[in-house]
Amino acid sequence: MRSRNQRPHESNDVQIYDYPMHLRQAIEDLPHAPGVYVFHGEEGDLPVYIGKSVDLRSRVLSHLRTVKEARMLRQTRRISHIRTAGEIGALLLEASMIKQQQPLHNKKLRRNRLLYSFKMKNNVPTIVDSREINFAQEADLHGLFASRHAALEGLRKIADDQQLCYGALGLEKLQPGKPCFRAMLHQCAGLCRGSESIQTHHDRLLMSLQVFKVMCWPYPGAVGLMERFEDIDQIHVINNWCYLGSVSEMDKAKELSVQAIGFDADGYKILCKPMLSGKVEIVVL
Repeated sequence: MRSRNQRPHESNDVQIYDYPMHLRQAIEDLPHAPGVYVFHGEEGDLPVYIGKSVDLRSRVLSHLRTVKEARMLRQTRRISHIRTAGEIGALLLEASMIKQQQPLHNKKLRRNRLLYSFKMKNNVPTIVDSREINFAQEADLHGLFASRHAALEGLRKIADDQQLCYGALGLEKLQPGKPCFRAMLHQCAGLCRGSESIQTHHDRLLMSLQVFKVMCWPYPGAVGLMERFEDIDQIHVINNWCYLGSVSEMDKAKELSVQAIGFDADGYKILCKPMLSGKVEIVVL
């Protein structure tokens, strides 16, 4: 009997699951090393799924043992892989390949979207988007959102958590001389009725937004992030948080560095922490 939360297709996959012996031989070519792997379908050898791991063989074996992935495994006819020199390279290559090849079973990282963020204007957080400004170079941006609606929901959550005034944030139109609706429910600290100073309200808003601060690109131009693993040395070429490719020679890295680029949210999420921590080797190109 299917559980209440189980979807019909999951139940069917469980019932007809058969260990994919046709893929077992492909495992022999996979190393215990970092990289990206691709499950190819029968029609046109197109990618069904693209993934990454610091241990390719172990990760792909885990797919073959997973009943919930039976449908994807039945669609797969062969497995290929690309070695990388480390986890960062695998993450960057995976994100790039998914955007370019659009695999059927990859739900995230499908394509570069228009991005939204908050920028303070006249002490009010105002939504801006990546058509207007370069997110890699603009100071004092807070949050990376996939839509205007998501940005507004993010601001509402901050307001709810910190008891900020919807009226002061532009989320609610105030009636002259009347507090906001949430103040009457004691969900607003009371800026709109004089119970809190503008400065105190503003300081709490800035403190909350600081967690979501988007860091500016910290270099004058492109850089190479160095990674090494056993017999592989790679230079990952990055500019404005955007991944431009990986090479093994500095001359080729400099050739890549002149490509036109734009801010990439996935590259930012992968690269920001390791690059700003000082724990990776960086070469200015």
